[in-house]
Amino acid sequence: MTETKKKVTIRQWFILVAVGLFSFMSTLDSSIVNIALPTISRETNIPMNQTTWTVSIYLIGVSSLLILFGRLGDLLGKIKIFRIGTIIFTFGSFIAGVNLGIWFLLFARFIQSIGAAMTMSNSFGITSSSFPARLQGRAMSLIGIFVSLGAVTGPALGGILLQFLPWSYIFWINVPVGLIAILLGAKLFPKSHPRKKITYIDWRGTILFFGTISSLFLGIEIGQVSGFLYLSTMVLFFISIFCFGGFIHIELICDKPLLDLRMFKNALFSISILSAMFIFITNFFASIIMPFYLQNLRDFSPGTAGLMMMTFPVIMLIIGPIGGILGDKFDKEWITFIGLFFVVFAQLGYTHFQKYTSITTVILFTGINACGAALFQAPNNALVMSSVDKKSLGIAGSINALARNLGMVTGISIATTTLFTSMSHQVGHRVTSYIPNQPDVFLKGMHISFYISFILALATLFITAYRLFTKKKQNAI
Repeated sequence: MTETKKKVTIRQWFILVAVGLFSFMSTLDSSIVNIALPTISRETNIPMNQTTWTVSIYLIGVSSLLILFGRLGDLLGKIKIFRIGTIIFTFGSFIAGVNLGIWFLLFARFIQSIGAAMTMSNSFGITSSSFPARLQGRAMSLIGIFVSLGAVTGPALGGILLQFLPWSYIFWINVPVGLIAILLGAKLFPKSHPRKKITYIDWRGTILFFGTISSLFLGIEIGQVSGFLYLSTMVLFFISIFCFGGFIHIELICDKPLLDLRMFKNALFSISILSAMFIFITNFFASIIMPFYLQNLRDFSPGTAGLMMMTFPVIMLIIGPIGGILGDKFDKEWITFIGLFFVVFAQLGYTHFQKYTSITTVILFTGINACGAALFQAPNNALVMSSVDKKSLGIAGSINALARNLGMVTGISIATTTLFTSMSHQVGHRVTSYIPNQPDVFLKGMHISFYISFILALATLFITAYRLFTKKKQNAI
C-alpha cells in the first residue's frame, strides 16, 4: 500500500513539473521581450513605443482567449486542451525566432498567445485533479511560483541571451523546453475524457469578450502614438465599452454563459482576484521601464542589465516556497498583507532612482520588491482557489490567469502611456522613444510612472486590509 502510494505521488510530481514548465514558459513570454525592446527598436528601425506591441499583442491574445479555453477544458477535457496548447505554443515560439520583420513577429506572437491561453487556462484544473486534497495547496503554490518566476525572469534571461546571441533566440529557447514538456505530458498525463457532450458554447460572449479586450488595448497602443483624442483611438474605446456592455448582458441572460458572473458575489474570491491583478500591474511598471533605465540611461549592456534584473526571479525562487509554507501555517490574509508592505516600500524606492544611483541600491530595492511579491503570490493563489466549489476550480483558475494577464498588459499600457506623456509634455512635442542627450526628460517621466505604481501598490494594500478586517469581523460574530 505504501509503495503504491509512493509511485502515484512520484507520478503526480512529474505531472506538476510538466504543467509547471509550460506555466513558466507561457508567462515568461509575457515579459522576455521587454529587455530586447531597445535592440528590436534599433535593428528594425521603428519607434520604441511601437516595439511594445510585440509584448502587448501576446498579452491581448492570451487575455482574450483564456475564458474560452477554460470553458472548453471543462467540456472537452483539460488535458486535451492543454496538450494541443503546448504544441501550438512551441510552434509559435519557433516561427517567432524567424526574423522576417516586425509584422511577421507580431503574427507569430499571436500564435504563441493561442497556445499559451490553452495551457494557462487549464493548468490549475489539471493540478487540482491530479493531486489529493492533502497536497493540493502545496501543488497550487508551486504552480504559482512557476507562474511568478516566468513573469519576472523574462527581462533577466533575455538580457543574458542578448549578450551573446541575436534577439531571435529569446523565442527559440522555448522550443527545446517545450518539446521536453510535451514528451513528459505524453508519458505522464492520463487520457482525457470529455466531461459532457458539447451542446452549446457561448460564442456571442466569446466574441464580445475578445472585442472588449482587443479594442481596449489596441486603442491604448494607438493613443500613445497618435493621441487619445484621435478618431481611431476614440472609436476603439467606444467599441470596447459597447462590447463590454454586451458581454455583461449576454452572460446575465444566457443559460450556459461563458463566465458565470455569480462567482463574483463571493467577496473573498473577488478581492483576491482584484489584488492579484493590481500586483501584476504594479510589478510590470518595473519590468517594462527598468530595461530602458539600465540600458539607455545607465549605458549598461543587455547582459549586465539582465543580470541585475535577475535579482527578482532569484529572490522569488527563494522566498516563494517560504510564502507558501507560511500561508499554510498561518493566516493567508496576514501573509499577503505583509508581502504588500514590502512591495509598497520598493515602489516608493524606485521613485528616487537617479542616473548615478548605486548598483547596490538598485539591486536592494529590486530584491525587496521580489520578496514582497513572493510572500503575496502563493497565499493569494490559494485564497482564490479555496474560495470556490470544486466544480468551479477550472473557471476559477482561468479567471485567476486572466487577472494576471490583464494586470500585465494594463501595467505595460499605463507605464508606457505615463512615461511618454510626461516626456512629451516636457519637450513640447510628441515623444515615442528615449531621447539621447536628454536623460533628465526620461528620468522625470520614469519617476512619475513609479509614483503611479506606488499608488496602485498602496491601493492593493488597502484592499487586502479590508479583506482582513472583514474576516475578523465575521469571526467575531
